[in-house]
Amino acid sequence: MELIPAIDLLDGKAVRLHQGRYDEVTVYEDDPLAAAQKFEQQGAERLHVVDLEGARTGRPAHVPVIQSILRETSLQVQIGGGVRNEEVAGQWIDAGAARVVLGTMVVKAPDEARGICARYPNAVIVALDARDGKVAVEGWQEQSAQAVAELAAEVDRWKIAAILYTNIRKDGTREGPDVEGTAQLQGQVGTTVIASGGIGALEHLRALSAAGVRAAVCGRALYSGAFTLSEALAALKAM
Repeated sequence: MELIPAIDLLDGKAVRLHQGRYDEVTVYEDDPLAAAQKFEQQGAERLHVVDLEGARTGRPAHVPVIQSILRETSLQVQIGGGVRNEEVAGQWIDAGAARVVLGTMVVKAPDEARGICARYPNAVIVALDARDGKVAVEGWQEQSAQAVAELAAEVDRWKIAAILYTNIRKDGTREGPDVEGTAQLQGQVGTTVIASGGIGALEHLRALSAAGVRAAVCGRALYSGAFTLSEALAALKAM
């Protein structure tokens, strides 16, 4: 299973939210570039970056910070948050991003989202952020009526790189990921499903891998010292 460290950006810093709540923020690193470089030194090949302010407002808010990560590391960076149109998606890819993450617009502007996937095949990740089986949008602040399973089946036909599945109830808790839900979703689609949310111990990573999950993103556990990226990569390699 591929493990992808995550950096969530708010006010220029690397932070984590609890269950997607902007009023429950923990700052872990004042210098996001330093965090990215540390992950690279510990063996990361890919990095997941989320512009939380961009996700909330619909416009990229951390362009200089993300550009520095693209410029100063060799990581394959996937960028989400505020990617709401083809212009922004193209700008990030032109700037060197390996992948862009589409979330809200997949629900609110599906034709445009599908067009971006067609223009940039295998360079788009579709984020399906689930709350009680339904997709949440607008930085998790708004609940849609779209069922996760139905939308996953639709985007699976769009030549995307992956589906990023987050169970919002698990996010930031470190109490364990939604192993069953992620594995079930992976069994329904051919596209790689990336697990997100709730990872707090090496046993959680092992459980995801044993269930057939192909990839996972992890943030809070790495910042809080539950384990290092090097330890996590070694544990997965040993399986």
